Amino acid sequence: MPRSVAAHDYFGFDGRSVRISQTQRKKRRMENQKVIALIREAFSQTTHPGNALLLGSREGQDALDAVEPFRRASSWKDIEPAVLDANYDALSFLSEGGFRYFVPAYLVADLKDELQSADIVFHLAGNFRDAVVRIPMGEHTLEKRIGRSVLLNPKRYGAMTFEDYARYRLSVFTREEARAIVAFLENRRAVPDGLDVEAIDAALASYWLNRANEAPSTAALADHLRQEDEFAANLDTRQDE
Repeated sequence: MPRSVAAHDYFGFDGRSVRISQTQRKKRRMENQKVIALIREAFSQTTHPGNALLLGSREGQDALDAVEPFRRASSWKDIEPAVLDANYDALSFLSEGGFRYFVPAYLVADLKDELQSADIVFHLAGNFRDAVVRIPMGEHTLEKRIGRSVLLNPKRYGAMTFEDYARYRLSVFTREEARAIVAFLENRRAVPDGLDVEAIDAALASYWLNRANEAPSTAALADHLRQEDEFAANLDTRQDE
């Protein structure tokens, strides 16, 4: 029997094993490479926010420690998957600009199956649907509602829900970057284990597909920055006259 149509192999994600053939495995690798190329192109003009603006949370040493390895990286392409995995909580602690800049590193590593702990899908799609967590406690079961309509932290954020916060944080991506993220999510949705299907479907329908069509373009972002620089320069010139 030719190797391309050999008996099924085990293909595991998140502790679950799904049987796919060598032909299917090869097809998945080719599809992944296409999405990787799209991600690299989409984020090729994304600028580093600067180390001073890299940290989004200043609460505790954990945030500082998680973000520190990213301060030493001159490019998102330079960070090893092991570093991304060991500091997966940085996805919560990075500023919006830092999150935007380093997300492609996680996307590419995920597509290469190089991550063990980091769950980039959760950070991109985890807060666009409601769910209920059930915890057995002896004869009783505790239930806790989580997800999109749950209040984030009323003492600090008032009436902001998890979906409100997700929309705010994810609005940092340009149209081209959002399209690359859509391609990633659609690719991840097709993984045989199907663990993230409902979350991805909700995120695509509620947010990402629209963002990929209507977000400001990379060119518009660059043009805005140019105009701001020109305005500041003209202002300084007039003040010196």
